[in-house]
Amino acid sequence: MYTPRAFAETDLHWLDRLMARDAFVTLVSTDAGEPFASHLPVLYSRQGNRVLVEGHWAGANPQARHAGTALMIVHGPHAYVSPGWYVDKEPADRVPTWNYAVAHLAGRLEASTDEAFLAGIVDRLSRQHESALGSDWRYEHEREGQRRQLRGIVGFRFEPERIELKFKLSQNHPAANVRGAAAGLAALEQARPREIAGLMLERLGDRTDD
Repeated sequence: MYTPRAFAETDLHWLDRLMARDAFVTLVSTDAGEPFASHLPVLYSRQGNRVLVEGHWAGANPQARHAGTALMIVHGPHAYVSPGWYVDKEPADRVPTWNYAVAHLAGRLEASTDEAFLAGIVDRLSRQHESALGSDWRYEHEREGQRRQLRGIVGFRFEPERIELKFKLSQNHPAANVRGAAAGLAALEQARPREIAGLMLERLGDRTDD
C-alpha cells in the first residue's frame, strides 16, 4: 500500500478501532496468478503486537483451499474533501482529495474443518451480532440440524506478519485547513463524512505545529 510518511500509523490501537467499527473485511489471495477476493465477517483479538483474526468461508469458496499468503483489508470511513473548505485555497491552489482510514494485514491463512473450531467461530460470530440486534438466537451445538450445517463451511485463523495502517486525514495541511475541512464535513448530513471529521480533529489534537 502506498503510504506517505504523514499518513502512516503504527499504534495498533487504531487497528482495534477499525475492527470495532466494522469487522467485515476483504480477504485477497492469488489463484493461478489471478487475484481472488472474499468479503467476510471476522472475529478480531489482539495481545500486545500479536493479532489474531478468525472467520470462515463457504465450503465451495475456492479461497478455502488456498494455502499461501493472503492480504486482509480492513475498511474504515472515507469522504471527499473539497478544496473550498481550506483557508489557503486560493494562494496555495488547493485541489480536491479523499480522506480515509484503512489497514492492510499480510500473512498466511490456516484453514480448518475441525468441528469444535467451526462451532466456536459460528457461536461467537452469532452472539456478537445477535446481541447488537437485541436478539436471543443462539447457535446450539447439541442440535443435530445446526451441527450438520458446519459441514458446509471451512474455518480459518490468520495471524498477520505485517500490518500497515494508513490514516489520511489532512495531516499534510496546516492546522487551519484541517479545521476548515473538518467543519465542512461535519456540516454534511451523512454519517461517514462526520466520522472522518471527528478523526481529523482527534488527530489534529496530537499535533505540535498549532
